[in-house]
Amino acid sequence: MFIDVLKSILFGIVEGITEWLPVSSTGHMIILESLLDVKETFGSAFWDLFLVVIQLGAIIAVIICFFSKLWPFGSSKTKEVKKNTWMIWLKVLIACLPAAVIGLIFDDWLDEHLYNSITVSITLIIYGVLFIVIEIFNKKREFKINDITEMSLSTALIIGCIQLLALIPGTSRSGVTILGAMLIGCNRTVSAEFSFFLSIPVMLGASLLKAVKFFMDNTITTDQIIFLLVGVVVAFIVSMLVIKFLMKYIKKHDFKVFGIYRIILGIILIILFASQVISV
Repeated sequence: MFIDVLKSILFGIVEGITEWLPVSSTGHMIILESLLDVKETFGSAFWDLFLVVIQLGAIIAVIICFFSKLWPFGSSKTKEVKKNTWMIWLKVLIACLPAAVIGLIFDDWLDEHLYNSITVSITLIIYGVLFIVIEIFNKKREFKINDITEMSLSTALIIGCIQLLALIPGTSRSGVTILGAMLIGCNRTVSAEFSFFLSIPVMLGASLLKAVKFFMDNTITTDQIIFLLVGVVVAFIVSMLVIKFLMKYIKKHDFKVFGIYRIILGIILIILFASQVISV
């Protein structure tokens, strides 16, 4: 069990880092699993559960980091501030609708056909190139939306539709929503914050869906519970650090470096698959 705990810690670190950086958390988790063989130890059903539920640690980190912006109550807040906070939640819920509908319909199909290392490799490269191209395009743009309160409901819905691209493993939910928001006029800070806020219901919903599917056909063991809890706690701690880092980073830098990283990683993985060092 000690080795399994170490594996869970490693998964938690990877989740905490890659969930918020635009490099694809799901892609990295799939790749890491192919090296550590968690499915062999706990079964594929538990792995599907773990892959999503470990994100709860990352969600809690977002809630804590942005609690003052997300909590609509408190005597110190004016009516205007409370109204703006409720409007943020309305925009988030509207943006969640496309993923909620499409995700529920195609969840099993996506798991069966796209959750594999080859898909991740190709998607890493494609979106790596797109990240660089879009950042070059954004370099001299003046953004019209410089605060979430300035974002319209229709803009939120468009970002929610863009988020559908992240259903393909290797895309990066945070990356595609941030760059998508920037393309339609949101500055970097607004794009990142809205992406973080959007992750709360999206990831909670995905975790609930996976949990229901798992417990309909399976029972969870003590070792599995420990493995899951360790991963969630580590993901929370690392996420707290990464979110603070990213919010500072985007004020002075763009995402091209992450695009380059994605391309290099995708090429390395294709070489490893071709040489059968790791399995598809």
